[in-house]
Amino acid sequence: MQNADVLITPANNRLSGREGLDALVHLAAGDDLRQKCRDISVVQRTKNLPPCPVTTCVTTEPYELKDQVKHIIHMVGPDCRRPNQDEARRELIREAYASLFVELKGIKKVKTIVAPPISMGVFAYPHREGARMTLEILLDWLENDDKAKIDEYTIIVKEKNFINNMRTVYRETEDTLPGQDSTNE
Repeated sequence: MQNADVLITPANNRLSGREGLDALVHLAAGDDLRQKCRDISVVQRTKNLPPCPVTTCVTTEPYELKDQVKHIIHMVGPDCRRPNQDEARRELIREAYASLFVELKGIKKVKTIVAPPISMGVFAYPHREGARMTLEILLDWLENDDKAKIDEYTIIVKEKNFINNMRTVYRETEDTLPGQDSTNE
């Protein structure tokens, strides 16, 4: 786990932490995080709302990860395994990142962020398209939002295929992809 001010986890709309990277984050953060997510779910359901609708996010304490991160943002991107979300995935991914940027503005002193590419894991967003959109959205935000003041946004990826797609997309505009590929380590 890399140290950062904010860790973003790709959550489902129930905040259950049962799949993919989100399950690993919940496991590492411990039972207090699971309980907090259950509490959020209960409050939302009393309002007849899902715990965390698609394109929204919720910030929690890091609990057992407090030595590595200051905040965990649970971000719900489109689930492309569901036909209605797959059809609208391009708009939904933009809305999800817009929601993330609003959430980040509400947190003081965020300089470093660690995050996976949202929806690209178990939510099955197509990697080539997702790589292009992720880079476009993040680079535009980092370059144009003078209030963000982010020093480092690290994308953590475990699929070699996604890294290759990011390299291909990035080369269309730049000479080299910044960062390092540690998938073989």
